[in-house]
Amino acid sequence: MSNTLSQIPLFKSLDESILRTFDGRVRWAKFEESELVIDYDDSSNDVYFIVSGQVRVLYRTITGKEVILGEMGAGQFFGELSAIDGVGRSANVTALNRSQMCIMAGPVFMELVTHAPVVCRQILTILASRIRFLNTRLAEHSFLQTKHRLYAELIRLSQPRSGHPSQRVVSPPPFHHDLAARIGCRREAVSRELSALEKEGLVSKTRGALALLNPDELNKRISAALSD
Repeated sequence: MSNTLSQIPLFKSLDESILRTFDGRVRWAKFEESELVIDYDDSSNDVYFIVSGQVRVLYRTITGKEVILGEMGAGQFFGELSAIDGVGRSANVTALNRSQMCIMAGPVFMELVTHAPVVCRQILTILASRIRFLNTRLAEHSFLQTKHRLYAELIRLSQPRSGHPSQRVVSPPPFHHDLAARIGCRREAVSRELSALEKEGLVSKTRGALALLNPDELNKRISAALSD
């Protein structure tokens, strides 16, 4: 079966004629685990649509410090900012595992968005969601201490724990250096705060996961810190 834009959720609502027109104007590529997809200040303006696999997005500050913005998986896309404003890449994107992507040149992306209002509205909604997420992260970095930023990130990374309705788990358990890169601190600070949480009975290491035994308490502490 040949690759087609109809595989991508964002384009499923497009007419067959539009799909056929743009199918011939994209390319498809596979990336291996740990392979660099785009790098900081890259002058390209391609937009990448993830068909399968997962990538990690890193932001680098002026001083060279890296912050993990998050991960993206099948059905999501990245690179649209350079296609829209023509500015060099602001982030580094690396494949976390074997991934397949549809790559659309910036001008083709803008043409498609211009001629398909339904796609344009979906993209605007997604961009608005990303801005709200980044605003939340900015507020956390501006107003919260390291331990509260860690609580917030653990909750964000977690999912409900099967058989334990009031608990959540982060699976696989996160590396301390990854958590540090997500919340802007040193790995030692993460290790110290996780040990404190474990002593309090708020987190527990389980097989293949880190269990949040009382996420409600973590949320209360975050809310209290933000209201101070």
